Amino acid sequence: MASCLPPLMTRSASVCAADCDDRRSLRYDRWNGYDERTTKSSKYQRRRRSLVLGSASAASPRAQIYQQVLKATRQKFTQEISFRSKDKDVSLAKALLYIAAEDEAFMAFNREMDAFSIHKERKGVSGPPTPQEQEWNDVEGMSLAGKTIHDWQAELDAIAKEVEAELISKDIGCHLAQVLEAVNMVLFESRGFRRSPVLGDPKNSYLHLVLSSGCGIAIMLSIIYIEVCRRLSLTIVGSRVGEEFLIWPQTGNPEELFKVTSGHSLFATVNGRCVEDPRSKASDLTSNSLSGLEIATNRDIIGIALANLVRLHWKHASRSTHGLMLTSPLRHVHNAHDKLYKITDSKAPLLRPQELRLAIMASERLLILQPHNWASRRDHGMMLYYNREYGKAVQELSICMAFAPEEEAEVLEPFVEKLHLLRLESSWKSLEHSSQVKVS
Repeated sequence: MASCLPPLMTRSASVCAADCDDRRSLRYDRWNGYDERTTKSSKYQRRRRSLVLGSASAASPRAQIYQQVLKATRQKFTQEISFRSKDKDVSLAKALLYIAAEDEAFMAFNREMDAFSIHKERKGVSGPPTPQEQEWNDVEGMSLAGKTIHDWQAELDAIAKEVEAELISKDIGCHLAQVLEAVNMVLFESRGFRRSPVLGDPKNSYLHLVLSSGCGIAIMLSIIYIEVCRRLSLTIVGSRVGEEFLIWPQTGNPEELFKVTSGHSLFATVNGRCVEDPRSKASDLTSNSLSGLEIATNRDIIGIALANLVRLHWKHASRSTHGLMLTSPLRHVHNAHDKLYKITDSKAPLLRPQELRLAIMASERLLILQPHNWASRRDHGMMLYYNREYGKAVQELSICMAFAPEEEAEVLEPFVEKLHLLRLESSWKSLEHSSQVKVS
């Protein structure tokens, strides 16, 4: 099943750190030193954010609840994927539902703030804003498309029970091929799950919405398949092959996966048409080459889903600026005559703030999973730059330079230098604005 992703980094922190030579370590220390000197600009930004959020919480109890849920869902996600736990104990369903809950709480908070602002503008004209959201007391009790997180996990349980009922009704034993056929029948015929033809729709990338609509991107359908089979005590594993993410039942005899019976193999039964498509690398797989693939861990699979959310929300955030890429400023920073991507505070591209923040949130979670993935950290730093959080951007890109290949670090260094100057300029403007306000 398709999943376009850069390779995930799986090396340990000690190995990654050992790869950094002295010059790049010094470069990191240099920029990290800049960040430790907290400027008046960063203090101003933090103070401004705290005032906005604090006033919102005081004015709207529901906004305060959403903020508490935001914090709690991130904590739940971090606990679920904690490296103190064995990978087999990490629940794909729980982790993805916590991701959805955090994003939904963020959007609900924004809606509440909008409603509160409108109410303030119309003060005295109408009564207080009518509640639009169900009250949430905690993460587990919050509503996601009409159901709680526990309810959505129960939905996966129900699908597994339907498969069991299908096997019993047809007096089918526990032969691997028959179980997989029953899973396919329930998922793709009875339930009508299908691969989404539209990759850019956020509804197809959140687990609860895919379970609700039956339509999702390939990686989400693979996750549902894995979770249903896990409930049937059948272990499904997966790996990236080119642009596809392929899954198959764990077996000590891979030859049986490619044995053709009733017109198709077990491998094709699980993965669908891509196995028979000559344009796909999946069509070239054999039992020998399959055993050489690197099996994705549960954390890797969650990382794939998060990387997809980063790409999806960035695409929506930058929709009004055609062709804008996260790394566009890096490619043009050496060209002083290039005005399009000249680093200035006043000529930043127009981006959709909510979508950009959702992309940043997905990137933050991805870095919890893969803290030494230099490419993910670079992208995170660039999103912070676009969001005008220059202090944080300098910090993230400086850390990235410590882990990035030499040629990539050399591209980043001049950008970080100019970004630091932009940060200082932003600080001066903030101080100047503050002085003018006091004088007036």
